[in-house]
Amino acid sequence: MEDASGMVIDGVVRGRALTIDERTAIAAVVNVVLYRCQLERTAGKMKAAARARRKVTALASSGEGLDLGALLDAVLQVCYALGCGAFPRATPRWWMKRWTGGAWEDLRQSDDATDDYFRDKLRMSPSVFREIAETLSPYLQRRVTFYRVPLQPDHIVAYALYRWASGETYNIGTCSFGIGRASRITAVRDVTAALLAAYPDKISWPTGLQKAVVLHAFADKGFPNCHGCIDCTHICVDKPANANGDDYCNRKRRFSVQPQVVVDMNLRVLDVFVGYPGSVHDMGMLHLSSLWERAESGQLFTGPHVMLPFGVQTNGYLLGDNGYPQSEWIVVPYGGLAQHPTEARFDNKQKTARGAVERAFGRLKGMWRLFLRTHKCNMDTLPQQFIAVCILHNILIDACIPFDDNLLWEVGSDGVRRRVDLGMHGPLHLVCMESSTGDALILRDALAERVGAQ
Repeated sequence: MEDASGMVIDGVVRGRALTIDERTAIAAVVNVVLYRCQLERTAGKMKAAARARRKVTALASSGEGLDLGALLDAVLQVCYALGCGAFPRATPRWWMKRWTGGAWEDLRQSDDATDDYFRDKLRMSPSVFREIAETLSPYLQRRVTFYRVPLQPDHIVAYALYRWASGETYNIGTCSFGIGRASRITAVRDVTAALLAAYPDKISWPTGLQKAVVLHAFADKGFPNCHGCIDCTHICVDKPANANGDDYCNRKRRFSVQPQVVVDMNLRVLDVFVGYPGSVHDMGMLHLSSLWERAESGQLFTGPHVMLPFGVQTNGYLLGDNGYPQSEWIVVPYGGLAQHPTEARFDNKQKTARGAVERAFGRLKGMWRLFLRTHKCNMDTLPQQFIAVCILHNILIDACIPFDDNLLWEVGSDGVRRRVDLGMHGPLHLVCMESSTGDALILRDALAERVGAQ
């Protein structure tokens, strides 16, 4: 027999199966009971902890124990404040590496030793550095992010100058300026672009009063209407990764990039052309540069003509070595062994005046030693960096920053002190051009006659 409350199976009364709603209700009741038990157990633990804390506090007040309760409360409050962001973080994110100040913090000091430290690290005085940093600041402003406080413009400029001055590579694990490797590369790139943009006329052909000063300086050396000295040097680099190494291999079997520079007697850079491999001859560099095009088209020398002996007139020329051709606007020495006394006297005076370009390379490479040593570089940005350094070279000359001749000497691995190699290679042979060679020889003879008459 079966009733509403169950069913009969084999003479035994069995309860009916529970529905889903009934099971859910029972589970809810069980959960409530368990939760109340857990609350009571937690409350008991909290009461026990409070009693223990009161006991310790009472012992501390009587001098029998430490105030551990107050200490725990203080620790909890500090942790809560850190979690809520009440205390500022020196490093906003735990995955951001925290750097120390190093040389940058030393440069920021204001005392009597700072001037010498600036000259040693950045090759300039603090006032000149601040002027450059202020000029470049609009080009180097950084956007504020949630990750780290951005580098300030003066910090960025200081590192770029330090890298060029010291020759420090990016591969050094630690940086005394507190900047990571990626930020260092970006800083040099940005400062280079900023210098080119902020000082577009710092390297320019002399005009007006500056031109008069240049012409007067060369006239005092026996070369009237001379506008400058021209020569090439080599910047030694590691073998380029994505280029033919033979193209960059110079006469000394070293990989290099070749700049062509024109300077005046004050060692200021008037024109610079850089970027071609070290295997290119000086004459090839001249033909590839815009200087050749401007000179041949009559746009380079636009002043009045000067009368020389034999009725020779010239409105301007440059002094070069025998690696350059006989040209109406490049005066080269006679050369040779059996020379007439007039020719020998002219060559000596020409070499003395032309020594300005060698001194300019010595000052430039001695101060900015990255371009003195062999280094790994980006061939796409190296020309811009060298032009930026030439801009700094002119800025320091205009600011009357002296040059320390000790920078041209270094001690080798054998302990012997030697003069550094400026990368200036003498010409392999005389280079001549068929066109205008006769006029060029006449100009040189006229200058030699004028020099011999002095």
